[in-house]
Amino acid sequence: MKKVVFMLLISLLTQLSAQEKINVWPKGQMPNSKGLKLKIVEEKQGSITQIQEAELFAFLPPKEDRKQMAVIVIPGGGYYKLTYDQGGFQNAKWLNTLGISAFVLNYRLPISPDVKQRELAPLQDIQAAIKYIRKNAAQWGISPDQIGVLGTSAGGHLAAMASNITTDYTELKGDWASVSTVPNFAILVSPVIDLGEFAHVGSRNSLLGENASPEKIKEYSMQNRVTEKTPPTILLHAQNDKTVPVMNSILYYQEMIKNKVKGAMFIFPEGEHRIGVINKSELTDNWKKLCADWLKTIGNK
Repeated sequence: MKKVVFMLLISLLTQLSAQEKINVWPKGQMPNSKGLKLKIVEEKQGSITQIQEAELFAFLPPKEDRKQMAVIVIPGGGYYKLTYDQGGFQNAKWLNTLGISAFVLNYRLPISPDVKQRELAPLQDIQAAIKYIRKNAAQWGISPDQIGVLGTSAGGHLAAMASNITTDYTELKGDWASVSTVPNFAILVSPVIDLGEFAHVGSRNSLLGENASPEKIKEYSMQNRVTEKTPPTILLHAQNDKTVPVMNSILYYQEMIKNKVKGAMFIFPEGEHRIGVINKSELTDNWKKLCADWLKTIGNK
C-alpha cells in the first residue's frame, strides 16, 4: 500500500513540476487571511480540497507557434474542491494546441478555515492572477490586452464574477493598483451563474453559506451583474446537464443580448455536466472547434 501511495505521489509531483508554478500574491500581501498555515489536501489525484494560497501553473506553446492571446483557466469543483487536472491542466494543454498560452489558477476555496470573508477569497485570487499576467505579459510574449478567462462549472461562476465585478478587491498598492482586474474575454463551460431558482446548491452553500440572504443570493447571481461593459463571452452547455441546469447559461446570455455584449451561446442536446477535452459524443466534442473559431473573431492573432 505504501508503495502505491509513493508512486502516486511521484506521479503527481512529476506532473506539477513539468510546468512553471507562480505564486499569485507578492509575499505578505495576500488579503482576507487569518494567517493560518495550511497544507495542500489532495482528495484524490487531480482534485484539491485545500490550499494555502493561490497558485498559477503556466502552460506555454512553443515560441514559434505562440499567439498574443492568453487564457487563465479556472477549474470547477463546486467551490469546495479544485478539479485542477480535468478542469484545468487538460483545458490548458488544449489551448496550447491553438498557440494560446494558458495559466491554470488554483484559487483559495471559500470553505477554507483561513479566509475571513468567504465569498471574496476566490474573486481576490482571480483578480490578482489577471493583474499578474497583465503586468508580466512581455516575459511570455503575450499581449496584456488579450487576457481571457476559461471557467468550468463553479469556475465559470468565478470567471463571470471577474468579468462583471469591477471593484478591485486585491488591495495591491503601487504600480499594481492601476492594472485592470477585468478580463478581455470569457469562455464559460457549463457555468454556475444563478444562485437562486436554478442554482447548483452545493456551489451556493460553499460560496455564501447555507443561510445566505435573498439579497446576497441576488448579488452573486451573475446574470444580475451583466452590463454593457461585460467582456465578449462564449457560453457552452448541455441541455441534459442535471448538475448545473442549462438555464444558467440562458439567463446570462439573455442579459448579454439586452446589454449588447458581443458573444455566442451553444447548447448541445447531450453531454451532461461533462463537457471537456474528451467527450462521449462527436456532437458535444464540437465545442472545441466552435470555441476556437469564436476566439479568432475577437482578436486571436
